[in-house]
Amino acid sequence: MNFHNLIRNKIIPENKLPQLLSYWRFKGFKIVFTNGCFDILHLGHVDYLSKARSLGDILMIGLNTDDSVTRLKGNDRPINKQEARAQMLASMIFVDAVVYFGEDTPYELIKIVQPDILVKGSDYKPEDIVGADIVLDKGGTIETIDFLDGYSTSGLIEKLRK
Repeated sequence: MNFHNLIRNKIIPENKLPQLLSYWRFKGFKIVFTNGCFDILHLGHVDYLSKARSLGDILMIGLNTDDSVTRLKGNDRPINKQEARAQMLASMIFVDAVVYFGEDTPYELIKIVQPDILVKGSDYKPEDIVGADIVLDKGGTIETIDFLDGYSTSGLIEKLRK
């Protein structure tokens, strides 16, 4: 089996999304969507994403592009380029698809995906989650997942700086 191709095939260009989404819907799969920068992967990400995937049949991650991360986090970010971040996420067995978005929020991507379940960390109130209106309007659900204590990208970066 060619694992390299398996990983790269999970990184989906936006123009291929309609066909893939149609197939998943035809099969009756429940699509879970989450998003983030995922700049330095750590155990907290693994815990969060595996729990998100357990909520449905397909886990799709909206991944901030490098430009988007820089706008949100500052000029010294991202640490890892978007291609590296995407491949690392796609290498996880419970991740089914990774799609880039260049805006500050994944709102437009969520409009395209129309997920059944929208997931964010429990530091968000469900009503404040970007795209919640889209998901709720179609009868979907919003879920929040607690973060694993002691694991954060910002914390890792600060520890490395010291």
